[in-house]
Amino acid sequence: MVTRRKLLKTLSMLPIAGSLLGTEWLHGQSTHTEILKTISSRNFFKELGIRTFINAAGTYTSMTGSLMPKEVTAAITYGASEYVNLDELHDKVGARIAQLLECDYATVTSGAFGAMTIGLAGVISGMDKDKVAQLPDTTGLKNEVILQESHNIVYTHALKNVGVKLITVKTAAELKKAITKKTAMLWFLHANTDEGLIKHEEFVQIGKTYGIPTFIDCAADVPPVENLFKFTKMGFDLVAFSGGKGLRGPQSAGLLIGNKELIMAARQHTPPRGHTIGRGMKVNKEEVLGMLVALEMYLQKDHEKEWQMWESQIKLISDSALSVEGVNTEIHIPKYANHVPSLKVRWDQDIVKITPNEARKKLRDGHPSIETVGNDSEIGITTWMMEPGQERLVALRLKEVLSNV
Repeated sequence: MVTRRKLLKTLSMLPIAGSLLGTEWLHGQSTHTEILKTISSRNFFKELGIRTFINAAGTYTSMTGSLMPKEVTAAITYGASEYVNLDELHDKVGARIAQLLECDYATVTSGAFGAMTIGLAGVISGMDKDKVAQLPDTTGLKNEVILQESHNIVYTHALKNVGVKLITVKTAAELKKAITKKTAMLWFLHANTDEGLIKHEEFVQIGKTYGIPTFIDCAADVPPVENLFKFTKMGFDLVAFSGGKGLRGPQSAGLLIGNKELIMAARQHTPPRGHTIGRGMKVNKEEVLGMLVALEMYLQKDHEKEWQMWESQIKLISDSALSVEGVNTEIHIPKYANHVPSLKVRWDQDIVKITPNEARKKLRDGHPSIETVGNDSEIGITTWMMEPGQERLVALRLKEVLSNV
């Protein structure tokens, strides 16, 4: 049995004990306000021995995506303060998001990956409870998804989670030939558009001609803001977006938008329902509210002004790097996915005596720590995940590293 003496001894070993769960708390003397004040003053990452960094790389999951605006974190905190019916919350927020995005319906998901899994599950099962419970066993069900060979990347595991077989094709003729009575869905990866021969409009038209739902993965395709509206209007039945990238919502959240009937079927696979493949893809009330506010804020942004800021930040870093003899830079904008002003930094290693990998390590290990991307021949930098002003620190540190200061 845990005695009061043992409890106090255990609590005394925790960093939080003296402030939140010490003797005063046990005697009921600490107020709720004091507890919150103590929490807000704690440096959790420092306590845990985790080093923070300036994100000059982008919205990578390994780097915890994006930073949420205070309005989003306030919505999350608010959500934690009351109980509500989870289905009702999803219903109301889904309807609100659909209104904002001018589409049939929407739901907040556990990231774009989760949106892919439950979206396909809904396509296969419909509202049939027996089929919902049967998945990922697809015996007797439509269990094939057709996609272009160049679109078959690691994230298609979200589709295989449902128990389907992936059928890859290269041409529109091959796609049509591959369609059978087992075909459940056609899936398109926007990021790899130029690597496939079948483009959006033709892909959608084939789906409509054969009566097969089409799904497009746009996980990292905000910005531009137009993409939030473009693909449902184009005719895709389902569209998935990440919530914790350009939208700056919770990293573990995402959006599934499009056909209401299919999205309501997808919801049959999510909590609070059990015995479903989506049970572990829970989206709590805090994330739902956070995602809604993140989307509202994103739609209200001055996107042109923000773009100009990114351009000026990238130019500042580029100019600083170019001031080092032997260095050259390339400012570019990826056509699909992470469509923001970006920088490639290269140099003559006979003049600048350091490799790109060594330079990235110095940036990471220095003060402040700066995370970048790249390969054996270049360093890649973006500024859209930085806090304003951090671009100056990055420009200074990059120059110091390249100058071997």
